[in-house]
Amino acid sequence: MNEIHSVAILGAGAMGAYFAAQFSQAPGFSTVLVARGERLERLRREGLVVNQQRYQVPVRNPEEDGDPVDLIIVGLKYHHLTTALPDLRSLVGEETTIISVMNGLDSEEIIGAEYGMDKLLYTVSIGIDAVREGNQVTYTNAGRQVFGEARNDQISPRVRRVQRAFDRAGIAYETPADMLRMLWWKFMVNVGVNQASAVTRAPYGIFQTLPAGQALMESLMDEVVALAAARGINLTAQDVKDWYPVLNTLSPRGKTSMLQDIEAGRKTEVEMFGGKVVQLGEQLGVPTPANQAVVRIIQVLEACAG
Repeated sequence: MNEIHSVAILGAGAMGAYFAAQFSQAPGFSTVLVARGERLERLRREGLVVNQQRYQVPVRNPEEDGDPVDLIIVGLKYHHLTTALPDLRSLVGEETTIISVMNGLDSEEIIGAEYGMDKLLYTVSIGIDAVREGNQVTYTNAGRQVFGEARNDQISPRVRRVQRAFDRAGIAYETPADMLRMLWWKFMVNVGVNQASAVTRAPYGIFQTLPAGQALMESLMDEVVALAAARGINLTAQDVKDWYPVLNTLSPRGKTSMLQDIEAGRKTEVEMFGGKVVQLGEQLGVPTPANQAVVRIIQVLEACAG
């Protein structure tokens, strides 16, 4: 496979803006955002501002013809994925690799059903504390991207190709042997801290220091650990404790994406967090009372905001 030179990013939220900034300022890459309609016009007009630096990243209309790209990064909200997926049709070629930095357990399979699982690498972002307001994104910790095939006992050519691209773009990464375990680990973290912050309106600092906040977060995470055991995923109670060193690297004033959505009156991703936990619990016969309660609270908060 040839080296990655062309990159397309679907979704211009916090994660999409981070990747757009990294690739557009690195030599040797042609980087575009993918959008249509009013969003396309706004991105062309306003660009992106990442850590106070403006990036006028070209925007590609999916209705226009164009060449396939080497790497596609999907950074959408879960409820936008299925309607936006057709916008990638003209960008996917024989050697295209797709990575999803979306939250949850399902995005790779949804994208793979459309374009082929052979083009997908599993990816989770860990440790970035980005906050988005309009077209402006700020972060103090870029974290790292954890990605690869489901198993990486031997590194595949597709993974090595993306590793080299990340090296050139200055993006920190790692490739673990068991990527599915890491996917579940990140799911556990999001179910805990995203939802706990949404219902308490609390920044990261509360969960770094306040026992009551930590107990709420851990009760949600513990149910994911129980589900993982029922699915044969190597996730344990120790993984809950191992989250704290990562949590403590984040800005105490930083806010989770779900809290940002609640404060902005936007639709949250509760269906892919607690909603998915409750669904799996029913399928696997695993009790999930903490997530059931928090899902209902978040749904009420969404309704009130609407």
